[in-house]
Amino acid sequence: MNQKLFFATISSVGIFLILFGFRISYGYYSKSSLVETESNTFLQSSAPREILPLKQNIASKKIKYESTTGTTPRSVDQKYEKIATVETKSTDISSDEKKVRDFVNASGSIIQYENNSGLKENQSRVIKLAIGVPPDKFDSMVEEFKKIGTTVLLTIDKKDKTNEYKDLQAKKESLLKIRDSLISLKGKGGRIDEFISLENRILEIEDEIQKFGISLGEFDSENEFCTVVLTLFENKPSVAISLLHRIRVALEWSIKYYFLITFGFLCFIVGIHYAFIVFEKLRRIVSKEG
Repeated sequence: MNQKLFFATISSVGIFLILFGFRISYGYYSKSSLVETESNTFLQSSAPREILPLKQNIASKKIKYESTTGTTPRSVDQKYEKIATVETKSTDISSDEKKVRDFVNASGSIIQYENNSGLKENQSRVIKLAIGVPPDKFDSMVEEFKKIGTTVLLTIDKKDKTNEYKDLQAKKESLLKIRDSLISLKGKGGRIDEFISLENRILEIEDEIQKFGISLGEFDSENEFCTVVLTLFENKPSVAISLLHRIRVALEWSIKYYFLITFGFLCFIVGIHYAFIVFEKLRRIVSKEG
């Protein structure tokens, strides 16, 4: 009896130690348990992205077409909009923000939109910047921003705006011709109410011309910019898991599954026991009937 009890005790302790060893080994070799804390700001970067009120920045590029007939090559000024979106995790957001602003100033760029949210105490700050960048500095700025923190998202979109520019020009020129024609009618005389209606129509057209002039101003070569949208997410520094923490987690897990295994084994034994009893009774009933 004592030997059976000793064997049962040794077996139980052995099973528990196997479970404990398995769990603590899993804790060391599992990639997900190498750190104790992760900042929730990275999760924010995978949420639906807010549409920022960006200013439309237009740049131009001269494209040359080689002639196949031997004539002089033609060149066309392409108007385009180019936007880079960079999202970065930062463990030192104050220092990284300073690096960004220093590079923006050094490159002759301008910050056209800025949004700050989150609390410093909670290490949950988010900084969003929309930057107007000279076209020749666009690639270098994107590369510099990729070196800051850990980049989690990078997209670059380019859209041709040449046809839109030509359409605006054509509409403005058409309105100018209409205005000139209406002004020429002022010298032909007429009733006062007709003269007033003519003046009002001229004012309306001049207002439309002014609006087209503002839109065309975005295409002006002197105001050429591309856009870089940068989002800095503050990321809490990773903290290594201590040995005591690993032991505590392994003990909790081992105790839980040890009792589950023990309970399952007991249920199995009891089930087998009653199954034999039922089988024996059925056998006796069959024997008597025979």
